[in-house]
Amino acid sequence: MKKFERAGGTHLVLSHLPYHDLRDWDKNGYAPIYDRTVDFAESAMEETDVEVYVTLGPYPVDMVKMEQRIGSEKAESILMEGMELAARYVEEGKAIALGEIGRPHFDVSDEIMEASNRVMIYGMELAADLSCPVVLHTESTDPDVCKEIALLADEAGLDRDKVVKHYSPPLISEEENHGLFPSVLASERNLRAALKKGDRFVMETDFLDDPDRPGAVLGIKTVPKKTFKLYDEGVLSEANWRKIHQVNPSKIYDIDIEI
Repeated sequence: MKKFERAGGTHLVLSHLPYHDLRDWDKNGYAPIYDRTVDFAESAMEETDVEVYVTLGPYPVDMVKMEQRIGSEKAESILMEGMELAARYVEEGKAIALGEIGRPHFDVSDEIMEASNRVMIYGMELAADLSCPVVLHTESTDPDVCKEIALLADEAGLDRDKVVKHYSPPLISEEENHGLFPSVLASERNLRAALKKGDRFVMETDFLDDPDRPGAVLGIKTVPKKTFKLYDEGVLSEANWRKIHQVNPSKIYDIDIEI
Protein backbone atom coordinates (compact mmCIF):
# COMPACT_ATOMS: atom_id res chain seq x y z
CA MET A 1 0.00 0.00 0.00
CA LYS A 2 2.90 2.35 0.70
CA LYS A 3 4.10 1.82 -2.89
CA PHE A 4 0.65 2.82 -4.13
CA GLU A 5 0.70 5.93 -1.95
CA ARG A 6 4.20 6.94 -3.05
CA ALA A 7 3.09 6.65 -6.68
CA GLY A 8 0.31 9.17 -6.01
CA GLY A 9 -2.57 6.85 -5.15
CA THR A 10 -5.12 8.14 -2.65
CA HIS A 11 -8.10 5.73 -2.78
CA LEU A 12 -8.62 2.13 -3.79
CA VAL A 13 -11.09 -0.73 -3.60
CA LEU A 14 -9.90 -3.95 -1.97
CA SER A 15 -11.48 -7.30 -2.73
CA HIS A 16 -10.48 -10.46 -0.92
CA LEU A 17 -8.36 -13.27 -2.28
CA PRO A 18 -9.75 -16.82 -2.15
CA TYR A 19 -7.45 -17.50 0.80
CA HIS A 20 -6.38 -21.12 0.51
CA ASP A 21 -5.81 -21.50 4.26
CA LEU A 22 -9.41 -20.46 5.02
CA ARG A 23 -11.23 -22.76 2.64
CA ASP A 24 -13.18 -24.63 5.33
CA TRP A 25 -16.44 -23.20 3.98
CA ASP A 26 -18.59 -26.09 5.19
CA LYS A 27 -17.28 -25.58 8.76
CA ASN A 28 -16.65 -21.86 9.11
CA GLY A 29 -18.40 -20.21 6.16
CA TYR A 30 -17.11 -16.92 4.82
CA ALA A 31 -16.73 -14.91 8.03
CA PRO A 32 -12.97 -15.63 8.45
CA ILE A 33 -12.34 -14.63 4.82
CA TYR A 34 -14.29 -11.41 5.10
CA ASP A 35 -12.81 -10.51 8.47
CA ARG A 36 -9.26 -10.93 7.19
CA THR A 37 -9.99 -8.59 4.29
CA VAL A 38 -11.56 -5.97 6.54
CA ASP A 39 -8.54 -6.25 8.86
CA PHE A 40 -6.17 -5.78 5.91
CA ALA A 41 -8.00 -2.59 4.92
CA GLU A 42 -7.92 -1.21 8.45
CA SER A 43 -4.20 -1.97 8.81
CA ALA A 44 -3.43 -0.30 5.47
CA MET A 45 -5.28 2.84 6.51
CA GLU A 46 -3.44 2.94 9.83
CA GLU A 47 -0.08 2.76 8.04
CA THR A 48 -0.83 5.16 5.17
CA ASP A 49 -3.13 8.02 4.22
CA VAL A 50 -4.79 5.89 1.54
CA GLU A 51 -8.56 5.44 1.87
CA VAL A 52 -9.33 1.74 1.39
CA TYR A 53 -12.84 0.54 0.57
CA VAL A 54 -13.78 -3.13 0.78
CA THR A 55 -15.96 -5.35 -1.37
CA LEU A 56 -16.97 -8.78 -0.08
CA GLY A 57 -18.73 -11.80 -1.52
CA PRO A 58 -18.34 -15.52 -2.18
CA TYR A 59 -15.71 -15.95 -4.88
CA PRO A 60 -17.37 -17.67 -7.88
CA VAL A 61 -14.67 -20.28 -8.42
CA ASP A 62 -15.33 -21.56 -4.90
CA MET A 63 -18.39 -23.28 -6.36
CA VAL A 64 -16.13 -25.61 -8.36
CA LYS A 65 -13.94 -26.52 -5.39
CA MET A 66 -16.91 -27.05 -3.10
CA GLU A 67 -18.83 -29.14 -5.59
CA GLN A 68 -15.95 -31.58 -5.69
CA ARG A 69 -15.91 -31.87 -1.90
CA ILE A 70 -19.51 -31.62 -0.76
CA GLY A 71 -21.73 -31.67 -3.85
CA SER A 72 -23.43 -28.92 -5.81
CA GLU A 73 -26.54 -28.55 -3.65
CA LYS A 74 -24.59 -27.96 -0.43
CA ALA A 75 -22.10 -25.76 -2.27
CA GLU A 76 -24.85 -23.52 -3.59
CA SER A 77 -26.34 -23.23 -0.11
CA ILE A 78 -23.01 -22.16 1.38
CA LEU A 79 -22.46 -19.53 -1.34
CA MET A 80 -25.96 -18.18 -0.74
CA GLU A 81 -25.18 -17.89 2.97
CA GLY A 82 -21.89 -16.20 2.08
CA MET A 83 -23.81 -13.69 -0.01
CA GLU A 84 -26.16 -12.93 2.87
CA LEU A 85 -23.22 -12.45 5.22
CA ALA A 86 -21.56 -10.06 2.77
CA ALA A 87 -24.80 -8.10 2.61
CA ARG A 88 -24.75 -7.78 6.41
CA TYR A 89 -21.20 -6.43 6.26
CA VAL A 90 -22.40 -3.81 3.77
CA GLU A 91 -25.27 -2.89 6.12
CA GLU A 92 -22.77 -2.54 8.96
CA GLY A 93 -20.54 -0.24 6.91
CA LYS A 94 -17.66 -2.70 6.68
CA ALA A 95 -17.97 -3.01 2.90
CA ILE A 96 -19.31 -0.88 0.05
CA ALA A 97 -20.32 -3.60 -2.45
CA LEU A 98 -20.88 -7.29 -3.00
CA GLY A 99 -17.91 -8.60 -4.94
CA GLU A 100 -16.21 -10.21 -6.57
CA ILE A 101 -19.26 -12.37 -7.18
CA GLY A 102 -20.43 -13.97 -10.40
CA ARG A 103 -19.48 -17.19 -12.12
CA PRO A 104 -16.32 -19.14 -13.05
CA HIS A 105 -14.16 -17.67 -15.81
CA PHE A 106 -13.46 -21.06 -17.39
CA ASP A 107 -15.57 -23.86 -18.81
CA VAL A 108 -17.62 -25.71 -16.22
CA SER A 109 -20.55 -28.11 -16.27
CA ASP A 110 -24.04 -26.83 -17.01
CA GLU A 111 -24.99 -27.73 -13.43
CA ILE A 112 -22.28 -25.50 -11.94
CA MET A 113 -23.01 -22.65 -14.35
CA GLU A 114 -26.73 -22.73 -13.56
CA ALA A 115 -26.03 -22.79 -9.82
CA SER A 116 -23.52 -19.95 -10.20
CA ASN A 117 -26.08 -17.86 -12.05
CA ARG A 118 -28.62 -18.43 -9.29
CA VAL A 119 -26.12 -17.30 -6.66
CA MET A 120 -25.16 -14.26 -8.75
CA ILE A 121 -28.78 -13.22 -9.25
CA TYR A 122 -29.39 -13.61 -5.52
CA GLY A 123 -26.45 -11.30 -4.87
CA MET A 124 -27.93 -8.78 -7.28
CA GLU A 125 -31.26 -8.98 -5.47
CA LEU A 126 -29.58 -8.35 -2.12
CA ALA A 127 -27.64 -5.46 -3.63
CA ALA A 128 -30.84 -3.97 -5.02
CA ASP A 129 -32.39 -4.12 -1.54
CA LEU A 130 -29.31 -2.42 -0.09
CA SER A 131 -28.93 0.08 -2.94
CA CYS A 132 -25.30 -0.99 -3.27
CA PRO A 133 -23.35 -2.19 -6.30
CA VAL A 134 -22.04 -5.61 -7.23
CA VAL A 135 -18.59 -6.26 -8.66
CA LEU A 136 -18.77 -9.14 -11.10
CA HIS A 137 -16.16 -11.78 -11.90
CA THR A 138 -17.20 -13.76 -14.99
CA GLU A 139 -15.87 -15.26 -18.17
CA SER A 140 -14.07 -12.98 -20.64
CA THR A 141 -16.25 -9.99 -21.37
CA ASP A 142 -17.71 -9.04 -24.72
CA PRO A 143 -20.91 -7.20 -25.67
CA ASP A 144 -22.93 -10.43 -25.65
CA VAL A 145 -21.82 -11.27 -22.11
CA CYS A 146 -22.60 -7.70 -21.03
CA LYS A 147 -26.08 -7.95 -22.52
CA GLU A 148 -26.77 -11.25 -20.74
CA ILE A 149 -25.61 -9.86 -17.40
CA ALA A 150 -27.58 -6.64 -17.92
CA LEU A 151 -30.76 -8.66 -18.43
CA LEU A 152 -30.03 -10.66 -15.26
CA ALA A 153 -29.61 -7.39 -13.37
CA ASP A 154 -32.96 -6.24 -14.73
CA GLU A 155 -34.51 -9.50 -13.50
CA ALA A 156 -33.03 -8.89 -10.05
CA GLY A 157 -34.20 -5.29 -9.90
CA LEU A 158 -30.66 -3.87 -9.79
CA ASP A 159 -29.79 -0.78 -11.81
CA ARG A 160 -27.36 -1.66 -14.57
CA ASP A 161 -24.99 1.14 -13.61
CA LYS A 162 -24.63 -0.53 -10.20
CA VAL A 163 -23.10 -3.57 -11.91
CA VAL A 164 -19.33 -3.13 -12.08
CA LYS A 165 -17.72 -5.46 -14.60
CA HIS A 166 -14.37 -6.43 -13.13
CA TYR A 167 -11.45 -7.11 -15.50
CA SER A 168 -13.18 -5.34 -18.34
CA PRO A 169 -11.68 -4.62 -21.73
CA PRO A 170 -12.33 -1.09 -23.04
CA LEU A 171 -16.05 -1.63 -23.68
CA ILE A 172 -17.00 1.97 -23.00
CA SER A 173 -19.91 2.71 -25.31
CA GLU A 174 -23.51 1.85 -24.42
CA GLU A 175 -23.85 -0.59 -27.31
CA GLU A 176 -20.81 -2.47 -26.01
CA ASN A 177 -21.51 -2.62 -22.26
CA HIS A 178 -25.34 -2.41 -22.25
CA GLY A 179 -25.31 -0.07 -19.26
CA LEU A 180 -22.91 -2.02 -17.05
CA PHE A 181 -20.04 -0.04 -15.53
CA PRO A 182 -16.67 -1.19 -16.91
CA SER A 183 -13.74 -1.51 -14.54
CA VAL A 184 -11.00 -1.45 -17.13
CA LEU A 185 -7.80 -3.35 -16.57
CA ALA A 186 -5.29 -0.49 -16.57
CA SER A 187 -2.82 -1.52 -19.22
CA GLU A 188 -1.73 1.43 -21.31
CA ARG A 189 -3.24 -0.15 -24.42
CA ASN A 190 -6.62 -0.58 -22.73
CA LEU A 191 -6.64 2.94 -21.31
CA ARG A 192 -5.76 4.60 -24.61
CA ALA A 193 -8.51 2.62 -26.35
CA ALA A 194 -11.02 3.45 -23.60
CA LEU A 195 -10.29 7.18 -23.61
CA LYS A 196 -10.94 7.38 -27.34
CA LYS A 197 -14.54 6.39 -26.56
CA GLY A 198 -15.21 8.36 -23.39
CA ASP A 199 -14.62 8.38 -19.64
CA ARG A 200 -17.50 6.32 -18.24
CA PHE A 201 -15.26 3.75 -16.60
CA VAL A 202 -13.01 3.16 -13.63
CA MET A 203 -9.53 1.62 -13.55
CA GLU A 204 -8.23 -1.49 -11.86
CA THR A 205 -5.07 -3.57 -11.61
CA ASP A 206 -6.47 -6.86 -10.26
CA PHE A 207 -3.28 -6.85 -8.18
CA LEU A 208 -3.13 -10.07 -6.17
CA ASP A 209 -0.32 -9.43 -3.67
CA ASP A 210 0.40 -13.15 -3.81
CA PRO A 211 3.99 -14.11 -2.87
CA ASP A 212 3.77 -17.02 -5.28
CA ARG A 213 2.84 -14.67 -8.14
CA PRO A 214 4.74 -11.41 -7.55
CA GLY A 215 3.34 -8.47 -9.50
CA ALA A 216 0.26 -10.33 -10.79
CA VAL A 217 -1.86 -9.14 -12.53
CA LEU A 218 -0.67 -5.54 -12.76
CA GLY A 219 1.44 -3.96 -10.04
CA ILE A 220 -0.25 -1.94 -7.34
CA LYS A 221 1.33 1.31 -8.62
CA THR A 222 -0.06 0.92 -12.13
CA VAL A 223 -3.20 3.08 -11.89
CA PRO A 224 -1.57 6.23 -10.49
CA LYS A 225 1.50 5.81 -12.72
CA LYS A 226 -0.53 5.38 -15.91
CA THR A 227 -2.84 8.23 -14.92
CA PHE A 228 0.04 10.66 -14.51
CA LYS A 229 1.73 9.43 -17.70
CA LEU A 230 -1.35 9.81 -19.88
CA TYR A 231 -2.13 13.18 -18.30
CA ASP A 232 1.38 14.46 -19.01
CA GLU A 233 1.02 13.30 -22.62
CA GLY A 234 -2.32 15.08 -23.02
CA VAL A 235 -4.19 11.84 -23.62
CA LEU A 236 -6.05 12.18 -20.32
CA SER A 237 -7.52 15.61 -19.55
CA GLU A 238 -8.16 16.98 -16.07
CA ALA A 239 -11.88 16.52 -16.70
CA ASN A 240 -11.26 12.86 -17.63
CA TRP A 241 -9.13 12.44 -14.54
CA ARG A 242 -11.82 13.73 -12.19
CA LYS A 243 -14.59 11.81 -13.92
CA ILE A 244 -12.75 8.46 -13.78
CA HIS A 245 -11.19 8.74 -10.33
CA GLN A 246 -13.72 10.86 -8.46
CA VAL A 247 -17.13 11.25 -10.09
CA ASN A 248 -17.59 7.69 -11.34
CA PRO A 249 -16.58 5.78 -8.20
CA SER A 250 -18.45 8.24 -5.98
CA LYS A 251 -21.61 7.59 -7.98
CA ILE A 252 -21.19 3.82 -8.25
CA TYR A 253 -20.33 3.17 -4.62
CA ASP A 254 -22.16 6.10 -3.00
CA ILE A 255 -18.99 7.36 -1.34
CA ASP A 256 -17.44 10.82 -1.06
CA ILE A 257 -14.06 10.96 -2.78
CA GLU A 258 -11.92 14.07 -2.62
CA ILE A 259 -8.80 14.21 -4.78
